[in-house]
Amino acid sequence: MPLWKRNLIVCWVGMFATGIGMSQIAPILPLYITELGVTGDGMINQLSGIAFGVTFVVAAIFSPIWGSAADKYGRKPMLLRASLGMAVVVALMGFAPNVTVLILLRVLLGTISGYITACNTLIATQVDKGNAGFALGTLATSNVAGSLLGPIIGGFIGDTFGLPPVFFITGSFMFIAFLLTLFFVKENFVPPEKKNEKMKEVWKVIPEKRLTAVLCVTFFVIMLGLYSIEPIITIYIKDMTVDLTHLALISGLAFSASGVGNVISASWLGRISDRRGAHKVLLVSLITAGLFFIPQAFVHTPWELMGWRFLLGITLGGLTPAVITLVRKITPEAHVGRIFGFTMSAQYLGIFGGAVFGGQVSAAFGIPTVLLITGALMFIAAVWVYLFVFRRFHNKKEGLIADAV
Repeated sequence: MPLWKRNLIVCWVGMFATGIGMSQIAPILPLYITELGVTGDGMINQLSGIAFGVTFVVAAIFSPIWGSAADKYGRKPMLLRASLGMAVVVALMGFAPNVTVLILLRVLLGTISGYITACNTLIATQVDKGNAGFALGTLATSNVAGSLLGPIIGGFIGDTFGLPPVFFITGSFMFIAFLLTLFFVKENFVPPEKKNEKMKEVWKVIPEKRLTAVLCVTFFVIMLGLYSIEPIITIYIKDMTVDLTHLALISGLAFSASGVGNVISASWLGRISDRRGAHKVLLVSLITAGLFFIPQAFVHTPWELMGWRFLLGITLGGLTPAVITLVRKITPEAHVGRIFGFTMSAQYLGIFGGAVFGGQVSAAFGIPTVLLITGALMFIAAVWVYLFVFRRFHNKKEGLIADAV
């Protein structure tokens, strides 16, 4: 079995554990903030957006730094650093005495995070380009599969044992990812002979500078749209539910609905990317995502919302893997970690911007408005991709760009 396939299996399990752990937090975050003494839906929405998003804006700052370290010292050390650090910090969130401490801990989480990014970088640098779409698409299903179970587990634990234990169990899942990485991930890393180059020097040797920048902007817009609703789904369900007894569990099911669709479609769309082109999958996925966001603004029950989120999840399986695959195709081997770091920075900034944007807009105009704007953003991103990505790859038959690297 090729090294990339063996590591894909281990990273899949590790990212699955990480996905379960991290996704347990999202649906109970507004409830935890309420438990810490915050009142008023508007204030809870805003603080939920900030607490959720601040992790990602800090991660955006540190992601290029960790990417550079990965190119210099190897990807496995970055996996170990991130998984162990995240295990400790997430567990500490269960002891937070107030919202301020919770937000500070989420800032620290952003500083040391990056397990999923490091897994993507490791596999992307080991897999041959003919299987890149399949490998990265399959890897994406691990985090999504974990995210599918995580909210349900988190909701059940929150309803049954209280909210702080959710953070303790999340930390345990992260520690499992650390152990799997420590004992089973293999990397034949050869340190570069040259000293670590500054970003200005790296940028000079990138053959597709404009396209790399365009893909980063694309990733930012996609994440801005997708995460504008994530931190406030619980509040949305609360507004349409009479019986609040199992609010955390129902919210977990709503989060998980999109994960089911994503798991079903990600590997399949990855294969299509390898055969037909990731740029085509990216464009079609953006259009269909926009179509499936808009009806969510007009639902009246949590079950309707779950149905539309399931359909949305099917389209989401073609977004992140497609962007990562395209970036890998145009990036020289020696600088994959650094460029992936900047690509992930765009992702993290989009997540932060989306979370804060969703919280502010929902507080001022209501959650349905957020969903309508998000659908519009997906259509705008589709136009952007068609003009600056699709035509670029289509005109060069995609393979010509890969061959030039």
